[in-house]
Amino acid sequence: MSKHLNRDLEALEQELLAQSSIVEKMILGACRAMTEMRVDHYSQIIEDEGIIDRGEVRIEEECLKILALHQPVAVDLRRVATVLKINVDLERIADLAVNLGERAQSLVNFPLFPFPSQLEEMVGFSTSMVRDALDAFVRLDVDLARDVCLRDEQVDELNRQIIDDLQDLVRNQTGDIEPALQYFSASRHIERIADHATNIAEDVIYLVDGEIARHRHKYLSSYPLD
Repeated sequence: MSKHLNRDLEALEQELLAQSSIVEKMILGACRAMTEMRVDHYSQIIEDEGIIDRGEVRIEEECLKILALHQPVAVDLRRVATVLKINVDLERIADLAVNLGERAQSLVNFPLFPFPSQLEEMVGFSTSMVRDALDAFVRLDVDLARDVCLRDEQVDELNRQIIDDLQDLVRNQTGDIEPALQYFSASRHIERIADHATNIAEDVIYLVDGEIARHRHKYLSSYPLD
């Protein structure tokens, strides 16, 4: 690898990590707005979304420039492809954080509706999955990436529990349909954040091992460690 290609790749990856820090802040801000019934976090989330959108375009342009100028092969080509894919997942996570902020704005009108107990646990799982998936990318840590993939099943189970509990509440309290639907949507958004974190982790496996790991965790109880 030429020193110029390595320099450009390192700069690209640093910009991607800067994106991930903003995205994580957006997730936490949106969830705090929901748990604390506050809407003042929403304006910051919208501002951050603009930063992410512009950053996504800039990173994609830099990836295309590297492909055109350096014509990377083998692992260097996988690095560029991985950055391109992670870049898209981060932008979609940011969109989901905005959606969560919108749910929080609506839920302020229903302060007496019980907050689903599993929702904070889901947020904790999903946020840590995003963080660990990016750490796995930085450290080229396949074991950590596989662990992130396996945690997606726990988030899916919590999502199912929330949906079941909300359905029971709606059956017993027909007047609470609107906030139940808002929490149902919020739970789904958080579950989708975990899915995107899993995508990033699978991209790390591809980067390091050249193995396309997408969807395998849906059919296997564990990833091979050798």
